[in-house]
Amino acid sequence: MRHRFGALWGRVLALIAGLVTVLALALPLPVAAQGLGALARLAGPVEVTAGWRSLGVSLPLSQPVPWRTRLMEDPPRAIIDFRTLDWTGFDPGTVTTGSDVAAIRVGETGGGWSRMVIELTRPMGFSEAGMVSNPETGAARLVLRLAPVSAAAFAEQARALAATDGGPGASGAAPQRAPLGRRPTVVVLDPGHGGVDPGAVREGLTEAQIILTFARELAEALRRTGRFEVVMTRDADIFVSLEQRITVAHSAQADVFLSLHADALEDGEAQGATLYTLAAEATDAASAALAERHDRDDLLGGGVDLRGTEDAVANVLMQLARQETGPATDRLARTLVAAIRGADLRMHRHPWQQAAFSVLKSPAVPSALLEIGFLSSARDRARLNDRQWRARLVSALVDGLETWVEGEVAQASLLRR
Repeated sequence: MRHRFGALWGRVLALIAGLVTVLALALPLPVAAQGLGALARLAGPVEVTAGWRSLGVSLPLSQPVPWRTRLMEDPPRAIIDFRTLDWTGFDPGTVTTGSDVAAIRVGETGGGWSRMVIELTRPMGFSEAGMVSNPETGAARLVLRLAPVSAAAFAEQARALAATDGGPGASGAAPQRAPLGRRPTVVVLDPGHGGVDPGAVREGLTEAQIILTFARELAEALRRTGRFEVVMTRDADIFVSLEQRITVAHSAQADVFLSLHADALEDGEAQGATLYTLAAEATDAASAALAERHDRDDLLGGGVDLRGTEDAVANVLMQLARQETGPATDRLARTLVAAIRGADLRMHRHPWQQAAFSVLKSPAVPSALLEIGFLSSARDRARLNDRQWRARLVSALVDGLETWVEGEVAQASLLRR
């Protein structure tokens, strides 16, 4: 009787775990998660609670994130995979593991996935797994519970979980999306600098803060149309690395990546909004200087690192990387420049320039960097501090992005004929 009950319990656990993983991967993120968008991170200590017949694990997160569970044998391990989670601050030495846990490890698995491995001292299967989010703060908590099972039941649940997904980085892991125009356009806004890096500073005004304010205003306007889903690489005064900014764009399956800045130039009088796209050679010395300032760490997630490469080879690599998104990026630049000019807003005398900004080097997403003004210009500082002027620029960018989407849909239609 005990053996039959154990086998039945094992099948029940396998069914529950398989269903939990399918739901975690198939359902869209909660509204709170869609409203945030900066890289998800661990938001507090991991709690492991050992009960009489169960093991509880609780992970506080800065926001909801796609996740899935797996089991592995020899030794028995419980696996939790997350779609891009920053483990900074995690210290396994502070986790009270109890007799059922031999060790806990975390790390990156590639393809935009990160993993927590709970090495168990005996076979245990998932009996409960769920993520809850706080609609007010946007924070989330993943709660797991494992229960002892027989070795046969553990193997059965491991097979059931493996059947629900192809694992991190698998080509079939991400569902096929509807084409552009038949769903909200995903725009990743990247407010430059932040935290320990204030960016340019003039007369008490920091680039990091004014750009964050502008990015929030632009995000709100885009969302109000109902035609855009907006993700921000940061929504607070925090430092986000270049690699993390690019990772956010890839994880969100961005249709557009727009990095926002308001820099300062010591030499020459730069004034007016300026749009930059990627090129191996900068348009001029000022553009090259800006790119050098922005690229303190040249970390290219999914891009092409051209450092130490001969010019001829670098040009070939750049052309290959831009074959897919280069034309769409150029159309994006022309459309946004036309929209800003059409709103009678001040632009630089050379409104569209090119430079080797590392944050633009991901070939998978049409990307542009917009200097909405220069803090080194007194006139630009006055405009940046003017809420009405910012609202006009926001409106122009919304119009420009909508026009670009219409153009891309029409372009795709022509290619299908």
